[in-house]
Amino acid sequence: MKKIFITAAFVLAFMANGSAQITTPQLSPKAVIEQKVGLTDVKIEYSRPSAKGRSVYGELVPFGRMWRTGANANTIITFSNDVVIGGKTLKAGSYALYTQPKADAWDVVFYDDTNNWGLPEKYDDSKEALRTSVKPEFLSRNVETLTIGVNNLDTDYGFLEIAWEKTMVAVKFEVPTKAIAMKSIDAAMSGPSANDYFAAAQYYYQSNGDQTKALNWINQSIAKSGGQDAPYYILRQKSLIQAKMGDKKGAIETAQLSLAGAEKAKNLDYVKMNKDSIQEWSKK
Repeated sequence: MKKIFITAAFVLAFMANGSAQITTPQLSPKAVIEQKVGLTDVKIEYSRPSAKGRSVYGELVPFGRMWRTGANANTIITFSNDVVIGGKTLKAGSYALYTQPKADAWDVVFYDDTNNWGLPEKYDDSKEALRTSVKPEFLSRNVETLTIGVNNLDTDYGFLEIAWEKTMVAVKFEVPTKAIAMKSIDAAMSGPSANDYFAAAQYYYQSNGDQTKALNWINQSIAKSGGQDAPYYILRQKSLIQAKMGDKKGAIETAQLSLAGAEKAKNLDYVKMNKDSIQEWSKK
């Protein structure tokens, strides 16, 4: 009996060890690069194969063929704003980065579908968001592990660089820094936004502050939001302020506008609140 117990304990221990997960390093480890260029965020996610004594271009990566530009899943590049590459606009978003290396020029492709393991099983030309051609550069030093980065930065542009072995290609992309900055400056210089006025008026109403100020601010929020076509929740806030100030007639008129907007938006909560308020304020 003792022998049976010992044998059973050995089997259980072996099974427990056998179920443990084995952890080993990836041959092509994943890297994530994040870089701000001007006011645009650029992110690159890719796996990094190493040469390990192999000849890369012309053999490991044949000339003239489309290459996944990395290992394992797609190499993905993401731009937070539209960028311009070679005079063509690439919309903000995420793209699979493919390349077609040749001895005298590389095609660099930004592909809409990022859910492939390497190249798509069936390549679809219509999913090419942008294709550009660049000349490769010879490096005096050897790059053992594929390296993709964003370098040579300026507030208006950067370079997407792909380097491996003794070859590098650099793709210039222009970012809309000036347009974004000017829009921000114009917005700041034009004064508070509709939401700013709404928030200030709402706070004064809820905290029993100066309701004259609250009414002035909510009117400015309405003016910046389309007047009588302003969002129903802004009109609702004005009706509450008017009622608090004793202007029941004005509150009812504003609540009716809010009610119409809420019914159009199918917001049943605001429909009920407006109807209840109109009924209450209509009492003599």
